[in-house]
Amino acid sequence: MAKNIGARVIGTAGSEEKAKLAREAGADEVIIYTKQDFAEETKRLTGNKGVHVVYDGVGKTTFEKGLDVLRPRGYMVLFGGASGAVPPFDLIKLSQKGSLFVTRPSLLHYIATREELEQRADDVLGSIAAGRLKLRIEHIYKLADAQQAHRDLEGRATTGKLLLVT
Repeated sequence: MAKNIGARVIGTAGSEEKAKLAREAGADEVIIYTKQDFAEETKRLTGNKGVHVVYDGVGKTTFEKGLDVLRPRGYMVLFGGASGAVPPFDLIKLSQKGSLFVTRPSLLHYIATREELEQRADDVLGSIAAGRLKLRIEHIYKLADAQQAHRDLEGRATTGKLLLVT
């Protein structure tokens, strides 16, 4: 989606296999964080300027470094907490690191009205129908196997969409 609006995308992955998937999805650069320090590598890739926005689905273990790679007035979008909740921190750090912005979006606030829900659904589904957005379905589980699907998600054993079917 970011590529569709002209963004340069720098992704992170824990393995070469996942890095390959990120590149196939459109990432311009992929940092394998188990082999490289993602903050140092991001700074190198941006000529020490930093990035405009960080989308962080990991949380606790990546939050501070994510702030460190933002350029002045950059945005940290914390949408998940795979490694746990971000501990409380002093908001003065945001000004010290460049007048940064932090948000913790919730889907409910972005589909608060029927009109918003329909607009957002049309945007996503229209992009899929037009071929601008590709979904990669990794696995289809029977509804009776929903517990296994959750275990696979929680164990970070998945890389694509999971479907539950009856």
